Amino acid sequence: MKILVCIKQVPSTTTVEIDEVTGVLKRDSAESKMNPYDLFALETAFRIREEKGGTVTVLTMGPPQAKIALQEAVNMGADEACLLTDRKFAGADVVATSYTLAQGIKKLGAFDLLICGKQTTDGDTAQVGAEVAEFLNWPHAANVSHVESVTDEYINVSVNMELVIQQQQITLPCLITVEKDIYTPRLPSYKRKLQTINQPVQVMTLKDLTDQDENHYGLNGSPTQVEKIFPPIHTTEKQVMTGTSAELTDQLFELLTAMKMI
Repeated sequence: MKILVCIKQVPSTTTVEIDEVTGVLKRDSAESKMNPYDLFALETAFRIREEKGGTVTVLTMGPPQAKIALQEAVNMGADEACLLTDRKFAGADVVATSYTLAQGIKKLGAFDLLICGKQTTDGDTAQVGAEVAEFLNWPHAANVSHVESVTDEYINVSVNMELVIQQQQITLPCLITVEKDIYTPRLPSYKRKLQTINQPVQVMTLKDLTDQDENHYGLNGSPTQVEKIFPPIHTTEKQVMTGTSAELTDQLFELLTAMKMI
């Protein structure tokens, strides 16, 4: 079975720089890590591979430094890794991102199962997985909390619908996005790191894709635009109040009223 896992490198801190012109994060300058939700997608793929055999390929779209996240995935057990990177991809919204990933997946070849994390910690849209499936014209299921069984023709999963757990049987090839805690992710292996230290990461740019129309990628291909984005403002200002319970109540009421909170 050929399994593909989409991962993403996200900022590991809330202190990030914002491009004032485009309104997007400057990912090159931010400390980064693998998106935590993607760890559960990787573990799901590894467990299915252990049961059914086959290979696990990881794919990400991002700047060149995103190779670090791919190498971490390889150290955890992935067989191959691919990076989609091009300045033309920068500033993509969820639609352009999904389209780019779908184009990369088509170029990589035929897969039986595509697994994504539920969402990312930077965008939190939880839309990319479903949109990739739509661009591939594949059936898909989101919020998968348990993989019941996998055959050569379909996969049986439990889907968390908040109020109920729904059982679904999906014909392969298909895409699923998994909940956190579906499995406990394994740690990267130092032994495997030494074994794969010289393993190359495949790199694809716009010119490697079938569709090379720049208007379909990045800011040009994004139907939604960020109007304003800014980092949270941190303040250490504080006010100390003293007095009796009645006096403190009055002071707090006056303060909340002045702040127009009541």
